[in-house]
Amino acid sequence: MDYKNISVETGTPDTLGATADARGVNFAIYSKHAARVDLCLFDDDGKTEVARITLPAKTGDVWHGHVPGLKAGQVYGYRVDGPYEPQNGHRFNPQKLVLDAYAKEIVGEIAWTDAHSNPAKDNAADTVKARVTAPLQSPVAPMPKTPMADSVIYELHPKGYTVANSKIPKDLRGTYAGLASQASLDYLKDLGITAVELLPVHAKVNDSWLAKLGLKNFWGYNTLSFFAPEPEYAADKANARQEFRDMVDKFHKAGIEVILDVVYNHAAEGNENGPTLCFRGIDNATYYKLDPNDKGKYVNDTGCGNTVDTAKPVVRQMVLDSLRHWVQEYGIDGFRFDLAPVLGRDPYAFDRNAAFFKELEADPVLSKVKLIAEPWDPGMGGYQVGNFPAKWQEWNDKFRDDLRKFWKGTTDTLRLLATRLTGSAPEFDRDGRSAHTSVNFIACHDGMTLHDLVSHSYKKNLANGEDNRDGSNDNYSANNGIEGETKDPAIIAQREQQKRNLLTSLFLSQGTPMLLAGDEHGNSQKGNNNAYSQDNPLGWLDWDDITAEGQKLTAFVKKLITFRKDHDVLRSGQFMHGKIKDRHGVKDLTWINASGREQTDANWAQTEDKCIGAVFNAAAVKKVKGGERLLTVFNAHSGDVDFKLPQLKGGSGWTRVLDTANPESPAATTPLADGSTYRMPARSVVVFTQNS
Repeated sequence: MDYKNISVETGTPDTLGATADARGVNFAIYSKHAARVDLCLFDDDGKTEVARITLPAKTGDVWHGHVPGLKAGQVYGYRVDGPYEPQNGHRFNPQKLVLDAYAKEIVGEIAWTDAHSNPAKDNAADTVKARVTAPLQSPVAPMPKTPMADSVIYELHPKGYTVANSKIPKDLRGTYAGLASQASLDYLKDLGITAVELLPVHAKVNDSWLAKLGLKNFWGYNTLSFFAPEPEYAADKANARQEFRDMVDKFHKAGIEVILDVVYNHAAEGNENGPTLCFRGIDNATYYKLDPNDKGKYVNDTGCGNTVDTAKPVVRQMVLDSLRHWVQEYGIDGFRFDLAPVLGRDPYAFDRNAAFFKELEADPVLSKVKLIAEPWDPGMGGYQVGNFPAKWQEWNDKFRDDLRKFWKGTTDTLRLLATRLTGSAPEFDRDGRSAHTSVNFIACHDGMTLHDLVSHSYKKNLANGEDNRDGSNDNYSANNGIEGETKDPAIIAQREQQKRNLLTSLFLSQGTPMLLAGDEHGNSQKGNNNAYSQDNPLGWLDWDDITAEGQKLTAFVKKLITFRKDHDVLRSGQFMHGKIKDRHGVKDLTWINASGREQTDANWAQTEDKCIGAVFNAAAVKKVKGGERLLTVFNAHSGDVDFKLPQLKGGSGWTRVLDTANPESPAATTPLADGSTYRMPARSVVVFTQNS
């Protein structure tokens, strides 16, 4: 390319970003308040500026130009001039090179020098640039389209999941290619996983203050580009886009969906004192939500310094374009939206009928993929569990907390347990929503792992450099005898049983189960419940030192997932309220107390009771002549409980099929008679079946 004789044409505003065609590249960028936009072209490594061109045209609020002779692979950035009036929301500074809001590939890394804080200094040498992309090769295999009723979601970090796994080729560990390696896929399929939910893969920024501490924004909830995959996770960093697409293709061929955890609530520029990297320099007053009483400050509904303003149509368009890009370009099957109420703040208070939700629902592409909300943000009125539109699924922290409390032995939690086992109807049984709406989990990336939950009574976050102030103090955890690791066999046995109890409760509940990667084999973060900055063995999964107990737990989880798949009544989308009856008059759901009789209001009021049985009746649920009944008995008492098996019309005795106190014992071959007494071991779950 002869940059000395470069020319520019008017081009088109129709497609934002950089679009290569047969003659050159069209550039289009939205900036309502800018006075001038310069396109800066760089050499291949992004270090030397080779040309600067003023975009010649503005249509509406889109600046655009077409540069003949340019090709895919060209590196570029923008300098946007306009008023620097923070009091009016404007922070234009042509000394700052800014990343295209629609950048699809990132070049370079951010160096935290004073060029980012000094308004008079040029930052081009210390910031990232964009690269013009060409279409990817080879299509992605068709989406598995697994129904939510059959889904088992597995949350994992795209690097931390494989970086320490010796079964994966060394040069692929910690990468997209390693995640899609045969060893990884075989493990997930054998476990019974139907969808992986990846922590953020959008290109990210490592916070300057973490860099000073020698730490890193490991989780990636600090997005720089909504369109580009994070190159750090690519084995071949020059071809990160293709590697990511190939990963999705392999997952689809294995029958596994790929769901992305996406962060559209804030961007990586921090508060009003942060660096100018992208949106702040393109059009601060448009992209960010400003304090209506002081436009020099940001609304901070995210706790991250700023809030992306999806109440504005052009910002909604960007987010929807981004989502559509990941579906159409990479074959993504769904999204989990971080701090999702922010997207419905229209303009400041949450509204389930907000424009973003309406436009998403009407989109012909996005309306067909899975949409999962993290239904809370730290802003005022930000807790919105149960209040998202009907198509959405929602993370259910009430399930997490109430199950933890019950198995910890907290009093007056029996009714809470019953509510969570049956799909959390008080939150979700309205507007035609199904029981699958509730995404149930015991642990996720944010908090203690399952192993730490039963091994630590207190968080241990000193490694994060925040004097243990970060992370939740409300973990509802219990160390079961001694704080931290131990070799005491009795304590180890109790901890393993509590893990089985929690996992059994998860997989035998109505709703969509989500498992944190590594919980199935006892992965630990040494009590750290906020390992967001731990890109090291503390934050990675340890695959090579799995204990004998961990191996047994993995086998038990496989058994649970198989059991769930084999019993349709556990996967019913119909909320069960004990009102529908089968031909024998037995309800779809019957709660049974230790006396073998149906639970009454007076029984529910017994706050010290921690033992209950639930009969799920497939014949009533499916409205068929006969079917299976499942009796699941939960005992959180510290001692054994004599539980009388109920006598139900049309029954044929009760066969024990699963027991968390005896996880390796085979299913019983001889049924126990109705009305007989079964001694429930302390802190255990036992499942029985009978045919009607």
